[in-house]
Amino acid sequence: MFARPQIQALLVAVTLLAVLLPYWWLAVLWSKESISREDTQFAFATTTFLLVMVIADMAFLIRYYQVKRKREILEMTRELRASEEALRLTNKKINLLSSITRHDIRNQLTALKIYLELSRITPADPEKAAEYVEKEEQIALAIERQLEFTRQYESLGVNTPVFQDLASCIGESKAGLNLDGIAVQVAGIPGAEIYADPLLKKVFFNLFDNSLRHGGRGMNAITISAALSSGRLVITFEDNGIGIEAGKKELIFDREYGQNTGLGLFLIREILDITRIAIIENGTPGSGARFEIMVPAGAYRVTS
Repeated sequence: MFARPQIQALLVAVTLLAVLLPYWWLAVLWSKESISREDTQFAFATTTFLLVMVIADMAFLIRYYQVKRKREILEMTRELRASEEALRLTNKKINLLSSITRHDIRNQLTALKIYLELSRITPADPEKAAEYVEKEEQIALAIERQLEFTRQYESLGVNTPVFQDLASCIGESKAGLNLDGIAVQVAGIPGAEIYADPLLKKVFFNLFDNSLRHGGRGMNAITISAALSSGRLVITFEDNGIGIEAGKKELIFDREYGQNTGLGLFLIREILDITRIAIIENGTPGSGARFEIMVPAGAYRVTS
């Protein structure tokens, strides 16, 4: 643990005094041998001591600011490299998603055209016509969901990743959600900050929303905690709902899995991956969902 600035300053002063006192003593001895008058000896020794102190202080300050500036440049370089890597990865993700989304919407439009044609050629069969209309409505809703998700996804990388207070992100993410009857407990490391895309709040919003949607009627508690483990910061989000089936723990992060499920969890993983933060689900089926967010060294800091 680093000492407070006042203690550091005191240590520097004591060190300088210990280094300079021998020079002052040598000046006193020299003045006694070379100067006969005592008042002149004192003035010479004092002047020599002050001169040496000024020179030492200048050397110390110059070196101090050189080291400080070097550290600032190294920190700026690290942040710049991290931002460049995040931007490169984000552009790659957006280009890939745009290509996939165009392909999916094109397929949906092809299916829509087929059902429209079937509706046109079977006007005398009301039952079939109603079935085709229902299919057309489902396709239209699917296209609408894809376009809405694309709008959210394109927000990735718009702003440079920054360090964000973990507790504040969790608190702000709950705004607008109906958590009546849900006991929410947050425990962890005070002052923990995460280096992530500014959409980090969206990560916790989607996790809360996922618990509310799929936790089941008995889900009435959500716990969020953070702890250091093997050089990483591990953030755990868990509820006491029905949990995730063993065979679906990885599928839930797929963009095409489920309805109103895969898009949110897929977006979570994509937001975190911009700064190489991983997320997994390792809860026990029947005992609640449990998501672990693993923040690597360099992507978190503790300010208090």
